[in-house]
Amino acid sequence: MSPIDLLGLGLLGLRTRPARAALSALGIAIGIATMVVVTCIPASSSATLTRELSALGTNMLQATAPAGQAAQVPLPEESVSMVERIGPVTAVSAVANTHTVIRRSDRSDPGDGAGLTVLTAYLNLPHVLEARVDRGSWLTEATARFPAVVLGAVAATRLGITDPAVPEGGPQVRIGDHWFTVVGILAATPLSPDIDRSALIGWESARAFTGFDGHPTVLYIRAHEPAIEDVRAVLPATINPQSPANVQITRPSEALTAKRATENTYAGLFLGLAAVALLVGGVGVANTMVVSVLERRGEIGLRRALGASRWHIRAQFLTESVALAALGGVAGTTLGVLAGAGWAVHQGWLVVIPASATATGLGGALLVGVLAGVYPASRAARLTPVEALASA
Repeated sequence: MSPIDLLGLGLLGLRTRPARAALSALGIAIGIATMVVVTCIPASSSATLTRELSALGTNMLQATAPAGQAAQVPLPEESVSMVERIGPVTAVSAVANTHTVIRRSDRSDPGDGAGLTVLTAYLNLPHVLEARVDRGSWLTEATARFPAVVLGAVAATRLGITDPAVPEGGPQVRIGDHWFTVVGILAATPLSPDIDRSALIGWESARAFTGFDGHPTVLYIRAHEPAIEDVRAVLPATINPQSPANVQITRPSEALTAKRATENTYAGLFLGLAAVALLVGGVGVANTMVVSVLERRGEIGLRRALGASRWHIRAQFLTESVALAALGGVAGTTLGVLAGAGWAVHQGWLVVIPASATATGLGGALLVGVLAGVYPASRAARLTPVEALASA
């Protein structure tokens, strides 16, 4: 008997009893759908929470000179390029305090900086800090050489500047003894509130107009999250090999601990429910197959009398059981994926459909079909032709 003949024979029982087959497949579908849903929903929720926690800087470190010692032991000028050589590090940027005062007018008190700091910044600073320019533009390789400045959100408010395009040519502020043109205003930067209260100028511009010595004050380091602690351990010696004790590294954000704690929490909470639902579906298939054997004794006896072996009978009922479970598995997987995606969209989460969820759903259905069909198939195969025809 070819596999195609065997499949056709196995599907015969489903076609002749469609209502019973549909109800049995529904039991499997509900179990599989539950399994897929309780996998997809936690995966979507976890991915969304992980994204939100990542926005808090779980993969970012800051390196500074200890308070009170910056003037004596500043960070080396080449510290950024040294940190870039660390394998897990993905991005490095830096700022430095120019120790100058920013004013809106040259007639205001030269010592009154309104609590604002003038920093010189690397051009990749917005990328590393995930900062966004609210109005205007960030510094470029061209503007970083000239007296151009970008204001943090708080700095712009305190200086009374709301639009870098007004007046024509851009508003100007006084930094030290020079006028600088405001070319942009940053949105608030939650990862580094100090940037909000700062005016940022180019590295070369700072050297030319403020007497900046080239030593960075703060390094911002992004690294692969699993290696963040290892990177932190080697940073002091990398940044300042001559005096690593004079480099202070922030600890990884506590959000990193929270993120790791949530990664394996959700799915385990619901898998028990899915297993119970799947078990109920399997019992339904087994019950259907046992009843099918009892009702079809005449058919079994006639096939045995016409030469069908016990293997043929066993294969027929086992195929029918697997086909019944497979139909339920396909329906349940489809329903589970749609329900999981729909719920994620409704909640505003990322839609995550793990491949393992669909594979487990279909695989679980087939496994249930095999296990549920073994006993009924074996029972049917043990019937002798005479016994089967006599009890028909």
